[in-house]
Amino acid sequence: MSTEHDDARPVTIYTVAERAGVSIATVSRVLSGSTPASAMTRQRVLRAVEDLEYVPLRAGRAVDVPSHETHGLVLPGLRGPYYSELLSGFESTAAREGQSVVVVVCDASKDAEASVRKILGRVDGIVIANDTVSDAMVRQIVRSTPTVLVARDAIEGCDAVQVENFISSAELTRHLLEHGRTRLVFVGDPDTSHDVSERYRGFQHALTRKRGAEVAGPIRVQYEETSGRRVMEGLREAEAAGAQIDGLVCANDELALATMVLLGRDGRRVPDDVAVVGFDDIMTSRYLAPGLTTVQQPMRELGRWAAIRLHERIGGRTFDVHPQVLPTRMVVRGSCGCDWDQTSVVSD
Repeated sequence: MSTEHDDARPVTIYTVAERAGVSIATVSRVLSGSTPASAMTRQRVLRAVEDLEYVPLRAGRAVDVPSHETHGLVLPGLRGPYYSELLSGFESTAAREGQSVVVVVCDASKDAEASVRKILGRVDGIVIANDTVSDAMVRQIVRSTPTVLVARDAIEGCDAVQVENFISSAELTRHLLEHGRTRLVFVGDPDTSHDVSERYRGFQHALTRKRGAEVAGPIRVQYEETSGRRVMEGLREAEAAGAQIDGLVCANDELALATMVLLGRDGRRVPDDVAVVGFDDIMTSRYLAPGLTTVQQPMRELGRWAAIRLHERIGGRTFDVHPQVLPTRMVVRGSCGCDWDQTSVVSD
């Protein structure tokens, strides 16, 4: 079996079959979901698809079903690197299949559900990221439109692509505990996001398994740089109540980096006085001093796999639509108390 792909050779279903060590019929069955395949076979085929960046060709449609050659992508915003990377991965993969992309940005100033309804008649399928629209509306959409969910709880009838959050957040928290920190607080609102709720659950899990560690309520803020001031207010409120916080587990890097800067302005040293960790591994995380200990998640891959799963569902695959969970990596830098940088895989 070949282990390397010749870049001069176009990637086809035959290439995938060769890489996975199976027949092209097996590759077709796995990607179409027409008949069950063993978990091991499916894993081998999907791994080959990922390694080769293969985009399955769409299955034939009935002649009376209109094709728009357009995919919809619903995002809660475009600010920051998270959604721009997701969009880049999705759009580039759709383009290789000859599809255009319509993006709907559902910020607080818009009626999200009305905006989504407007594009449903113009797309062949839709990807919905985070909690941009309600579960009830998703269940309505999926009745007539192939649908993939990204970074939100799975719903029957939809594909779902997620990143691992629970294990990596627990690992980050344990890492701070191993540095002797015992009065930790989670920064972010677990009630507003699937990903953040899983990160908070991992944080709680690690603390409850550590004897002597205190489990305080989270500082509930939005996941933006401007929330840093509210984080500082939350710290002062906790300290006024007698809690001397020595570690912050932030829901994302934007919160962590903004808080680190404000801690410095307040005369508090990171990590000496307060250790800080984040989530995402955005570019700035490695350039601030000290560097931010965080979790690297495959944001571009999240978009790429959302496009692939949407291609499959538009092509008619309805079997085996369990959530696809992408791995994350913990990146250790100086903000946790370490004096070196290292990266370790924390989930597969």
